[in-house]
Amino acid sequence: MTRIIAAVLAYVLVALAPAQAQTYNLTLSGASPGGLWTLLGVGIDAAVREAYPGSVVTYQTSGGGFANIAIVNRGESELALAHDAELKMAVDGKGPFNAPVTSLRAIAFLYNWGPMQFIVIKDFADKYDLKSLADIKAKKAPIRIGINKRGNIGGDLSIALLEAAGITEKDLESWGGKIIYAASSEQSDLILNRRIDMVSNPIFVRHSSLRKIDESIDVVLLSVPNDIAGAVNAEMGTQDFVIPADSYKNQKEPVETITPGAALFVNAQMSDDDAYNLTKALFENIDKIQGVHGSMKALNRELMASLSVIPYHPGAIRYLKEAGLVKTN
Repeated sequence: MTRIIAAVLAYVLVALAPAQAQTYNLTLSGASPGGLWTLLGVGIDAAVREAYPGSVVTYQTSGGGFANIAIVNRGESELALAHDAELKMAVDGKGPFNAPVTSLRAIAFLYNWGPMQFIVIKDFADKYDLKSLADIKAKKAPIRIGINKRGNIGGDLSIALLEAAGITEKDLESWGGKIIYAASSEQSDLILNRRIDMVSNPIFVRHSSLRKIDESIDVVLLSVPNDIAGAVNAEMGTQDFVIPADSYKNQKEPVETITPGAALFVNAQMSDDDAYNLTKALFENIDKIQGVHGSMKALNRELMASLSVIPYHPGAIRYLKEAGLVKTN
């Protein structure tokens, strides 16, 4: 009898004890260390720890969005970052993907204000009367264009925009121009040394590398005509963007272009409860992400719920419906 009573008491004590709090130990695949995505990793970790004390989101460096898509598809990382254009190429089976990738599910869209910027030496633009991307073809300008290295989404977007404008690498060479593949930092040095006439990159307005160019030499921005923007947006999942007037010293008018964005995503195999909890943690602790860098202050919950190139995880949708961020059926 004594043993029975002790066993009953032990059961009651366990039943009445508070449930152990949920914790997470997750890996987030980002990009090379030191950039904005590293800071986003810090913010995501802080948001999850705020919601679930004792949790850890470990940032893992990688080759960037394309690599992260493969990593999550293989189940080697629970969370990852990628540009919307990279995700669109994955679901369409384009670029480095041999077949459509169907395992990707969104948790949150994190920013969409790193627009494509086509910055040209003013003397060159004046000589050939270049005001938009379409003018390069119309004037058959012998322009030397710095484009990000192959396999980088910035380079892919630049090529897509040129092709939508009817400009091929062969065309440029026939006009006396050329494409030079170089990383963003290398492009800055090339244009300052007059070895290229234009840099082409998706990057925050007035990024330090662009300010350096703008403060050192006279440059102008080329706009992206609506038909070219629309074609590339449909193909790559990007969006229209307007660079505000006076962002640069010779830019007196707004300049129309397009912008990619960056999203946090998971594998469809993640449980609905885990996806719900992670989404709730990020949306209800958005300040942890907004605080990682001045550029992230523009982040809001409506944007976080607006990614369209891949579906949101069902667990994420459950939270978004509860929060009134998507329509309920």
